[in-house]
Amino acid sequence: MRACRRLLVADKPSIAGRTQPGNISGMKMAPSKLVLLRHGESVWNLENRFTGWTDVPLTEKGQREADKAGILLREAGLLPDCVSTSLLVRCIHTVWRVLDQLDRSWLPVDTTWRLNERHYGALQGLNKEETARLMGEDIVNQWRKSFRGIPPADPESPARLHQDARYRNVALRDLPSTESLEMTIRRVLPWWRHVVVPQLQSGKTVLIVAHRNSLRALIMFLNGMDEEAVSHLHVPTGVPMVYEMEQGGWRPCREPLA
Repeated sequence: MRACRRLLVADKPSIAGRTQPGNISGMKMAPSKLVLLRHGESVWNLENRFTGWTDVPLTEKGQREADKAGILLREAGLLPDCVSTSLLVRCIHTVWRVLDQLDRSWLPVDTTWRLNERHYGALQGLNKEETARLMGEDIVNQWRKSFRGIPPADPESPARLHQDARYRNVALRDLPSTESLEMTIRRVLPWWRHVVVPQLQSGKTVLIVAHRNSLRALIMFLNGMDEEAVSHLHVPTGVPMVYEMEQGGWRPCREPLA
């Protein structure tokens, strides 16, 4: 991953698809770090299925990846003060294993639906290669990798999700039937602004464990990437990415820990 220009606190992408930096001039920032981590390999990652909001567990390899991520953070001296993750078990179990390696299992963990994976609509559960053969590789790549591509919707999904105890307090209108990356950014950023930015401003080390596309959304925003650049962005499972900032300026992010 290329060095990041800076950590940003804007709250929405521009209509042209390039995220806009927030105005941070004059803001007093204590030294802080942000660690982004994609969950370990899941069962449906292994089976090459569209997963989205479907709740599937880690594979044994995914468990090892989570353990290794914790070891890497420990060796780098990166001990989180605040932890956030999605409401999906592949992320939650990754957090448990990371914190166990850091001897920080006692830390409270903020779970939020806003960090859930992008919803893949009617594609959820389908094999990616088979879907590309049936529907065309170009359109499937557009759905998977582009900023604005929207997969076919599952119109019954919001009502079905609302029956799940995890989502009963989420407004029905906010529960997706499908999502583009653009739509994912728009649900992630309000949480970023209200939860993470104050933590970073107070000098905390913040760990966010999330999914391929909720992290692509954050990285696009943090790095000020345009639509073309984000279509090529790869976020591997179980590899921590670190952003650093300090009073009076911003440091480039490190290469991913590995």
